[in-house]
Amino acid sequence: MKKIFIIIIATFFLAILFTNSGIAQCSICAKSVQQMGTKPAQGFNSGIIYLMMVPYIAIGFIGYKWWKNNH
Repeated sequence: MKKIFIIIIATFFLAILFTNSGIAQCSICAKSVQQMGTKPAQGFNSGIIYLMMVPYIAIGFIGYKWWKNNH
């Protein structure tokens, strides 16, 4: 069971890291970034996705530790 859980989590994070189709910009940010070109826009999207993932990873880690201590 533990190996299956680790494989599912690892697959999920690898899928998130290697997808380039995620657009994480609001409409105002998109207009500003479009003026800079495609490379800065891709970097901006990657930065937003990275900043979005950090709290979810932290909450997941805390939730896992809590679940592990209760079982």
